Amino acid sequence: MDALVLAGLVGLALITAYHTYGRWLSRRVFQLREDAATPAVLYDDNRDYCPTKRSVVFGHHFTSIAGTGPIVGPAIAVMWGWVPAIIWVVVGSIFIGAVHDLGSLVVSLRNKGRSVGDIAGDLLGPRVRLIFLGVLVLGLWIVLAIFGLVVAAVLRQYPQAIFPVVVQVPLALVIGLALHRKGRGILLPSIIALVVMYASVVWGDWGPLHAFNEFLAAQPRWVWVVGLLAYSYIASVLPVWVLLQPRDYINSLQLISALGLLVLGLVGAATLGGVAPALEGAAGAQQAAERIPLEIVAPRVEWAPVGAPPMIPILFITIACGAISGFHCLVSSGTTSKQVQRETDAKLIGYGSMLTEGFLATLVIVSCVAGIGLGVTKQFNLSGRVMNSGGPVTYHHYISDTTLPLPDGRKQQLLHVREATLDANGQEVFGPEYLFSIEGQHLYSFGTRGSELFITSRDDESGEQVRLNLADAIAARTLRFDSGEVRLLNDGTTEGPPIAAGPTPIRFQGPEYSVSGRLAFAKQYENWSAAGALGATVGAFVEGAANLIESIGIPEAVAMALMGVLVASFAGTTMDTACRLQRYVIQELARTFLPRPAPNACHGCGYTLRGLRGDTPCPECGHENAWRLDFGGHPEELDAPALEHDLIERRASAWNPFRWLATRHGATTAAVVSAALLAAIPAPGQPWTFANAGAGGLLLWPLFGATNQLLGGLAFVVIGAWLIATRRPVWFMVLPALLMLALPAWAMAWQAFVGDANSPSWLTKGDWALVVVAAITLALEAWLVAEVALRLAQGRVRAGAFEDAP
Repeated sequence: MDALVLAGLVGLALITAYHTYGRWLSRRVFQLREDAATPAVLYDDNRDYCPTKRSVVFGHHFTSIAGTGPIVGPAIAVMWGWVPAIIWVVVGSIFIGAVHDLGSLVVSLRNKGRSVGDIAGDLLGPRVRLIFLGVLVLGLWIVLAIFGLVVAAVLRQYPQAIFPVVVQVPLALVIGLALHRKGRGILLPSIIALVVMYASVVWGDWGPLHAFNEFLAAQPRWVWVVGLLAYSYIASVLPVWVLLQPRDYINSLQLISALGLLVLGLVGAATLGGVAPALEGAAGAQQAAERIPLEIVAPRVEWAPVGAPPMIPILFITIACGAISGFHCLVSSGTTSKQVQRETDAKLIGYGSMLTEGFLATLVIVSCVAGIGLGVTKQFNLSGRVMNSGGPVTYHHYISDTTLPLPDGRKQQLLHVREATLDANGQEVFGPEYLFSIEGQHLYSFGTRGSELFITSRDDESGEQVRLNLADAIAARTLRFDSGEVRLLNDGTTEGPPIAAGPTPIRFQGPEYSVSGRLAFAKQYENWSAAGALGATVGAFVEGAANLIESIGIPEAVAMALMGVLVASFAGTTMDTACRLQRYVIQELARTFLPRPAPNACHGCGYTLRGLRGDTPCPECGHENAWRLDFGGHPEELDAPALEHDLIERRASAWNPFRWLATRHGATTAAVVSAALLAAIPAPGQPWTFANAGAGGLLLWPLFGATNQLLGGLAFVVIGAWLIATRRPVWFMVLPALLMLALPAWAMAWQAFVGDANSPSWLTKGDWALVVVAAITLALEAWLVAEVALRLAQGRVRAGAFEDAP
């Protein structure tokens, strides 16, 4: 019940913040107006600028900013305890993250839908613009390279989620066509999309679809990465309403409904208890009625987890999405601002999406600190060999490293295996006998003879082995401690051909066991390196969330598939949005190095119109709207910014590479190819082979947490400069801005140059690529802050051309 109360209190706090603080920001600070013309309306080009209904834009924005961040980050950070994680999520999302997202969106809406990096040039000068855009390119480069790996890893870990994710693409194309060209209402397509997607989850791994999923899951990592980058290219260059927008929308329907199902599961588990994992054979019938009570099994605060870096400042870059993420300013000012139909929609889309993500992060925390206590399934790590002398065969199994750490730290639960006897054909005569011990003290063993289950246990008084009856044998498959239970779920399987004489290796799939209670958390978070691996963090959430959903009668396989689809879909939407954002940023950066047209140039041919009347057609090319490039006019008289961009590109030399990078396909090609080259590098410490290719993003991935949060601090600088230039209140964001400039820099400097025994610095380990990039990033931040401070001191901060200051 404590987990349910925790989630309820957080949800109440977020709703209250939306209707109070969010309302104040929207009305008093940013002064959102219903009648204000947005860039999507002014510059509607039916490709990037596209006015869209609020619910659809919310779906795009929420799924794009969420990604796997609010899942992976909190799932790792709970090692420091659930209290610090919850506090950072609630305080961060309300007072920092949502303010950052709403501010980035509004500033872009008031400046032609341009990115915050491009707007920084108007407010703070060209040098700040170049620094900002350079940081954006680096961050998005890492995102593209790593998210292909993330999506591939999640789908290979949960193959049953592959078909449901694949089917979303043609479904999105149909929905996009129905909504955009046919002009149909949104209700019926939404219902149909939701039914199809949930049907794909329930039946997406049956019959031939199972073989389809397994075939794709077996493909090498580099095949997945290349395929996902190719998909991202297509999604980036197509009109936004064709694929990106409808896919994000239908994803949001499934994901938000899945979160609702997760809340129902939390209520069910809190009131009814979780469903115990079923045992195989007769034991399963005896255990079916048992339910495990839901409780928080993680420590409140753990200052020194095994192998973990210090909580402060690393917590603040570990939990990014869910509290504050610099990546969100790119989505707000990149794709979302070009789709908002009414300015007042920004409150729900900008502030509301971030609070929704904060609640998602809360559910992740609850799943990892409470849902996981309902039972996580593990498998014994076995190694062994077969000795065959021509007669009966003795098969020795040895446990290599399977341990169950008790939360009190004083005992170690170790499970190992005795020998099993097989005949000359490799068939078991006597099954393997499993021994349980704590710190070497024998407790009991169990095994099989044919179909008969036998259990032996050490008598407490005589110390002799005694035979147990069947009821005791079933009970003995579960070890009970004050901190939880360990249940043997099955006996494992042996695979391989008939055994020849002599020592013969044999494949043996170890038996599975389920751990519940505080023991489950201790096993899942045994040490920082094990818990921080992608598979472990995603697995902690998926298993914990599936446990909650199972409590209301959803089958385990469906619950696991649903959560796997949720994670993979979030990652996929972030990846294709990131590719489009990288395209925008590269185009903006490339245009910096192209010749600008004269202020009164014709946007059709570039002919100078100085001295002619404003309604006169161009005498060179006859263009009727030649004067509309004059940005001294009114917004409603302007054509789409693409007209200015086309003119800039035409005036550049054909040999100028920036002319190519300023185009849609050129910028997208540069984004995808550069990400593919980074991904092609093998993971650190591995030789290059096709099998190892695809993990190159891991080389720079340690930088992403601090760089991402630092980007949030830089976005706050731009938002603050805009507020000052337009004479709006700025006091409410001074502390968030300072925190998001200081904490990421502190964390990056610690990781690069300080470190400790648990986490040696990159300098100590000789990771020179990380050291060099970190040093350059910190230097750029210092330079940018100095530039901004100088301009503020000199009063040289000015608003954009279209801002009407109050």
